[in-house]
Amino acid sequence: MHPLAGAATLLAAAAASAQPIAYVPNEKSGTISVIDTASDTVVGEIPAGDRPRGLAVSPDGKRLYVTDERQGALHVVDVATRRIVGEVEVGESPEGVGISPDGKWVAVAIEAANAVALVDAAAGRLAARVPVQGKNPEHAVFSPDGRWLYVSAEEGSTVDVVDVAARKAVASIELASRPRGIAFTPDGKVAYVACENASVVFAIDVGRRRPIASIRAGEATNGLAMSPDGKRVFVSNGKSASVSAIDTATNEVVATVPVGKRPWNMAITPDGRKLYVANGRSNSVSVIDTATSRKLTDIPVGELPWGVAIR
Repeated sequence: MHPLAGAATLLAAAAASAQPIAYVPNEKSGTISVIDTASDTVVGEIPAGDRPRGLAVSPDGKRLYVTDERQGALHVVDVATRRIVGEVEVGESPEGVGISPDGKWVAVAIEAANAVALVDAAAGRLAARVPVQGKNPEHAVFSPDGRWLYVSAEEGSTVDVVDVAARKAVASIELASRPRGIAFTPDGKVAYVACENASVVFAIDVGRRRPIASIRAGEATNGLAMSPDGKRVFVSNGKSASVSAIDTATNEVVATVPVGKRPWNMAITPDGRKLYVANGRSNSVSVIDTATSRKLTDIPVGELPWGVAIR
């Protein structure tokens, strides 16, 4: 082999290995599927308790935080060894997980307690439990500056706003029935919330704490993912088996892509080029090319995938 050809091969291999990794919690399988986003194939599985659901990756990429509904715990997974290295008891029926931009706090929505648990990531312990108004909270998402925590609840029509420093809920924003997925624009000025029963996505002015737009997408809007540049927000439509792209400048749907059955939570690669969608009833993850708005492939994973987190 010519030396230059050999060097090119090594560079290509290095570039491939540097591609992001996607992690998919599978509720019924009790595992996390590990997907190489360069090849869009499953390259490993991580045992993750009895019923893993919410999942977040630490900002440094070294830890995964995954809730276990049956054990009432937050598992801490070492990415390098792909093993559980810690556990925090957070309360009965934990679901969505959010991590602060600085990696200091992990927030867990606790369904049975109508509360959010704040876990000190460095200490690996429960630091506070914050009651919220919404019943059966599902997602807890930090604002980009880490100051606010937005909490959605399946049984209600509001999103609660938690002051992270004060460790208390300071407002509730009225939307529509069954708010679920939440996504902030990168500047933190607008938050999008999908309300499933109304099949509507609301845009919220974060400073004024009120909705400024409502967008109709597909049927049973659910999970949300924001593009890194903030120009698009993507919403999964559970009953329509599709994902819609919303232009954040106009708050209009600009594309809709068919995916698997019961698409739920999603994640986008850091370069914004590919969107990964967990299809709960298809036991798969659909990969969408965001530039062309077309599905590239479906990746088989475990049973009942809950969502996706990308390192």
